[in-house]
Amino acid sequence: MNIILLGPPGAGKGTQAKMLVDQYQIPQISTGDILRAAVKEGTQLGKEAKSYMDKGELVPDSVVIGIVEERIKEPDCAKGYMLDGFPRTVPQAEALDGMLQNLSSMIDHVVSIEVGKEELVKRLTGRRTCRECGAGYHVMFDPPKTEDVCDKCGGELYQRDDDNVETVTSRLEVYEAQTLPLIGYYKTQGKVRPIDGVGDIKDIFGRITQVLS
Repeated sequence: MNIILLGPPGAGKGTQAKMLVDQYQIPQISTGDILRAAVKEGTQLGKEAKSYMDKGELVPDSVVIGIVEERIKEPDCAKGYMLDGFPRTVPQAEALDGMLQNLSSMIDHVVSIEVGKEELVKRLTGRRTCRECGAGYHVMFDPPKTEDVCDKCGGELYQRDDDNVETVTSRLEVYEAQTLPLIGYYKTQGKVRPIDGVGDIKDIFGRITQVLS
């Protein structure tokens, strides 16, 4: 079973990904991770990717697709895999389809974890970090015993710049602009599985496994 996992920042994608990996015994393929691994191992494509990264440029889709192809040819992907963070755009999705066709393979399900913007902003702006020990909290889901004070060391809790309303809203807008066309692309193939991402973590996981079975 080959899955693409989609979800905006704050949708709980990371948590669900870990549970899916355990449930189905398939690897999670994050393009960031495999790019770093290819660069570290010094593969031909890794060297090519590094030449762009060193110049502060985006790694071209053709190189990323090549690295994804190398990864899914590995033995642990024989039973399937889950792509996380890729594809991000329709051209990437088209290139992925072409590459998979050459391997006589295809994507089976595109799981899209859906959460309303208001809820996402609440989730993402609620994070707090301790200035002293770096411990993380959340004003809604994991609040400290005393407001703005770390339970562990008594340090001051603060909101990071990338967790403020403006930054969070901007990140969500970028995701929407990139991903909505992607959902449209896979919808025409009948592969999109929309999942309500609000509620208990286990309930959300149950909704995902239900559509995958």
